Amino acid sequence: NIFMIEKKKTELYQELGLQARDLRFQHVMSIATRNNRIIMRMEFLKAVITPEFLLILDYRNLNLEHWLLNELASQLAGEGQLVTYSLPFEFRAIEAILQYWISKLQGRLNTLQPQIVETLEALVDPKLLSVDRSKLHILLQNGKSLSELETDVKVFKETILEILDEEEVIEELCLSKWTDPQVFEESASGIDHAEEMELLLENYYRQAEDLLNEARELRVLIDDSESIIFINLDSHRNVMMRLNLQLTMGTFSVSLFGLIGVAFGMNLESSLEEDPRIFWLVTGIMFLGSGLIWRRLLSFLGRHLDPPLPPHVPAVLKKSQPAAGRVEIKTSLKGETFGLNRSTLTNQ
Repeated sequence: NIFMIEKKKTELYQELGLQARDLRFQHVMSIATRNNRIIMRMEFLKAVITPEFLLILDYRNLNLEHWLLNELASQLAGEGQLVTYSLPFEFRAIEAILQYWISKLQGRLNTLQPQIVETLEALVDPKLLSVDRSKLHILLQNGKSLSELETDVKVFKETILEILDEEEVIEELCLSKWTDPQVFEESASGIDHAEEMELLLENYYRQAEDLLNEARELRVLIDDSESIIFINLDSHRNVMMRLNLQLTMGTFSVSLFGLIGVAFGMNLESSLEEDPRIFWLVTGIMFLGSGLIWRRLLSFLGRHLDPPLPPHVPAVLKKSQPAAGRVEIKTSLKGETFGLNRSTLTNQ
């Protein structure tokens, strides 16, 4: 049965037998027991569980109607996929809330993962000489969302781990064990409900651990891709710096032999300007000298910037001692075989 009620907080905690501080829900995550009531805080999802009903508080502004009406009702009735359908009501209620929260975290990761992978593939492309700033902005936002997701998963995992470390708290979570005589008899006859509750919490603890590992792998992928992006940018920057250096060398070479043209361009009279071949001779010397100087500078640059070749290993050093040992063994075996053949022929 699903119904909605509106009550003042004072009336509600008096009816439930709780204190005012028990319903003072902050946006934190915790699972606690008070007066045979389970109080669950999953950030914005706040619930009170009793052996008879599950109370979801302040749900109207959280878009929980679809989950409450279509999924939660069938799960609590035993029609869903919960593994605790044969156990008391509080088991199904706790598992339904934990499953909703872990599914919500998994959905956030499934939304972020393809966006991050697509953005990284576009940024790591070696054909691009520059980085798209819009892609970097998207990656920054996704990285922030991923950090928030990692924090939420860690808090969820630590909350469950705190309960697993306390056997008394696990016993207190089994509400029907202390209120229902039939459940108490089942527990006394060998059906340990506390162990079932521990297994339930361990299951969702492992799911949270797997989810956290996936988020960490995605974080490592982002860090590795950032390193590749920086390496590509440094490589392109080095190419541009080398090109700039080569052009500077060319300018220096042309300027150096351009002094000859400057000398002939002065308004001084000499006998050389009367010869028509002097112009082509001087121009050829300028271009040839500039080309030779530039070529010389480029070879100097290549010798100092290009990585050296690996040293040549002589053929004698490539033969190792074990190989020589095998050669000797083969030789001795051949000798023995030949000797055996000779003796056999002689006997015959």
